[in-house]
This record gives sequence, C-alpha cells and structure tokens, in this order.
Amino acid sequence: MSEALRPLSIVTGASSGIGYELAKLCAGDGFDLIIAADRPELMEAAQALRALGVNVEPLLVDLSTVQGVDRLMEMVAGRPVDHLMANAGHGLGHAFLDQTIQDWRHVIDTNVTGTLYLVQRVAAGMVERGQGKILFTGSIAGLMPGSFQAVYNGTKAFIDSFAWALRNELKDTGVSVTNLLPGATDTAFFERAGMEDTKVAQGKKDDPADVAKTGYQAMVRGEGDVVHGLRNKLQAAIGAVTPESVKAEQHRKMAEPGSGDGQIYQKPLG
Repeated sequence: MSEALRPLSIVTGASSGIGYELAKLCAGDGFDLIIAADRPELMEAAQALRALGVNVEPLLVDLSTVQGVDRLMEMVAGRPVDHLMANAGHGLGHAFLDQTIQDWRHVIDTNVTGTLYLVQRVAAGMVERGQGKILFTGSIAGLMPGSFQAVYNGTKAFIDSFAWALRNELKDTGVSVTNLLPGATDTAFFERAGMEDTKVAQGKKDDPADVAKTGYQAMVRGEGDVVHGLRNKLQAAIGAVTPESVKAEQHRKMAEPGSGDGQIYQKPLG
C-alpha cells in the first residue's frame, strides 16, 4: 500500500502492555501509527513496530495535561485518523487517605480529563469525514467499588459510562465507539500502582496480547463493548446482581495492601 494512502491509527499508552499489543495489531493490518506514552520504553516499542513495515511516530508525553494532548494533535497535523485507541491510563493503590492530591489527581487527569480531551479533538475530525473508530480501554474495575483502589475504579466507572453515552451521540455519524473491559492483565499496571503485595497483583492474569485482540476485533466490528475472558464475563454478570457493599468488601480482600502475602500494611510516613 502506498505510504500516502495508508490509514492512520493513534494509540496512547503504547509503550507496553495492552497499548503496545493494540499498536501491533494496527501495524499488522497496514496502518501507520502515532503512538504516545509517558514511559521511555516507548522508543523501543516504536523500533519494534517499524519492523512490521509501517511508519511509526512516537511521542513521549504526559497525556494528563492539555498541553500534552495538544502536542499529540500537532503530530497528527490534520491527517485523517481512522482509529483512535484511547488506552493511556494508570492505577493507584493504597487507602485514599494515604494518597497525595498530586497522585490521585494525576490518575484522574490521565484516565479521564486527558482521555476526553483527546477523544473530543480526534472525534470531531472523524465526524466531519463521516468515518472512524474509537476504542476506549475501560475496565471491569469500573463495575465495582474499588476499596484500596478507589480513585482508579472511579475513573474506569466514568469511562465505561461515557463510552456508551458517546456511542449513542455519534450513532448516525459513521463513527463507532467501543469500550474494552479487561480484568487483571499481565502488565506493569500493578507495579506502577504500588500494588505488588496485593492478592490481585499476585493472582492469575490475562495475556495483554489476548486482551488487545479482543478489543481490536470488537472495534473493527463496531461493537459497543466487550469484556475479555470467560472469568471476567462471569465476574461482570455476578456483579450486576451483587450489592455494592458486598462488592466493596470483596474488592478490599483483593486490593488491600499486604493481602497477597499476609504482611501487615504500614501507613507511609510523612
């Protein structure tokens, strides 16, 4: 395919994990890539993706800020975007009262504010053209109160709801919106969230390549949402009829610091 005619995909959070695997799927289908992340591993990911025969433009940037999203849009430079995979996001473990405002605000600004701003910028061009596909990386975490992970679960509850609302608003425009809901996945998520000593971090996790494939295929088909894996689908179904107080207690047992190895959590000093 001529480089000038190649379609374009934007993938955020593409330095590793689900985002990197999504980018690989796009490259395999002949899409040029603009990939963004706040991790230096992004440059290694870009090199590996270029080996698949497509153009790859990486941007090391903090997408929690308006300025970071604007930098990404400057790289797009008005080029038509066929896919937007809004995958950037991170978690935050421990009790809410032990977290600094800087830490929990960065989770909200990355997972929600920056994501919405980028989607708004890109979706406007898609609607004008009458075509395009948007994939959010939500989470089954958004379906339950996240004791000891409260802010993260709250942001994913927002994304899970927002994706459906946006899909309805855009239903007659030629632009589809899909929401991927993974469960625990074998990525750097738990390390970055400071949750290595929790039961959920030490339990069984899904392969990010499999999760990405589930989301990518659902996006291509234009589906509204997709939960990856039978175990997660069962959890989501059971959660729909389980009281919120019960789900909060269940989440506590999985995410409370020290729950993975029996260690007693000590509140950080300072």
